[in-house]
Amino acid sequence: MSSNSPNSPLRVLVIVASTRPGRLAPAVAEWFLETTRHEAERERMVVDVVDLGALALPFLDEPEHPSTGVYLHEHTRAWSRRVAEADAFVVVTPEYNYGMPAVLKNALDFLYEEWAWKPVAFVSYGNTSAGTRSVQMTKQVATTLRMMPIGATVALRIGDSIEDGRVGERPALDRTARQVVAELASVARALLPLHRERPSDGETAGPVDGLSLSRLGEGDDVAELLVLQRCCWVDEAHANDTLALAPLHETLADVQAWVKTWTVWTVRRQGRLVGAVRARAVGSTWEIGRLMVAPDQAGNGIGSWLLGIAEQHAPEGTTTVELFTGKQSRRNIALYERAGFQLTAASTTPDDAVLLTKTVAGTLA
Repeated sequence: MSSNSPNSPLRVLVIVASTRPGRLAPAVAEWFLETTRHEAERERMVVDVVDLGALALPFLDEPEHPSTGVYLHEHTRAWSRRVAEADAFVVVTPEYNYGMPAVLKNALDFLYEEWAWKPVAFVSYGNTSAGTRSVQMTKQVATTLRMMPIGATVALRIGDSIEDGRVGERPALDRTARQVVAELASVARALLPLHRERPSDGETAGPVDGLSLSRLGEGDDVAELLVLQRCCWVDEAHANDTLALAPLHETLADVQAWVKTWTVWTVRRQGRLVGAVRARAVGSTWEIGRLMVAPDQAGNGIGSWLLGIAEQHAPEGTTTVELFTGKQSRRNIALYERAGFQLTAASTTPDDAVLLTKTVAGTLA
């Protein structure tokens, strides 16, 4: 988990938003990065550059709405991970016919939650308007995605600024570029708690209002957990076309037995139990299971939130995190793959399930 400390590094994704042969976008991006390099170092920025031409996303081809976070294709999952890691964005864009390039609109439309509560700066270029109409159009999309466009922008008129395919020496433009980085850093740090923060036990912070997280205690009502489990695994039964799922058939005594050997986190919304997850250490492996969210609360990010909480609590010395889900549970598999898990072959995997694992780099806290 990343720190929310004011001194923690900021992860900035620079998006080169043109794919046209002979484009100027790479030269403009190179100028911006070089001009602001020292400012970025002072602001403790870690910069990642994505060229949408090299990324080569197809035209939006996901069957599910982006707001669900359920991605069928690996190209979407890879794009999701890259955007989710960023704390702020810089978009380098030309203007085409009074608007943004289609490739930029497409890249934005692929995702939803990954963009939220992060600032975005613009470096535009063009002829008469220096690309500013492209920026105005992009801002409408960015604000709908809950991004925060900053006030400072860089706008280059090609006739005044570009010489032999490169940005010429323009002291005023250089100063503006550095101001953009300084403002982007200030806004990004102010917004960090909205998208990096993870709650600890008992806090009410979460992906939606009214959540309360706690560990299941010895005197807590396990029957309520059993009811939630059965409700959640009805959807799993439909997805996998089978009723032979252990969570559907466990008795109250069965659940009372396993809560003694697993750590269980529960989440309530306005007093009602709406989610839970369990985890335990087996050697150097941290096993996560029974991740469940009430069907009427699905799609609010509670499942991803609970998964992150379970991962956070892996003990020192953990080398692998693993979990199982149904072979046909496409939404679950997509959620776990977005979180960095990979489908893994294992001889002990049940016939109706798949194993997903994640290798831990270093020690988890």
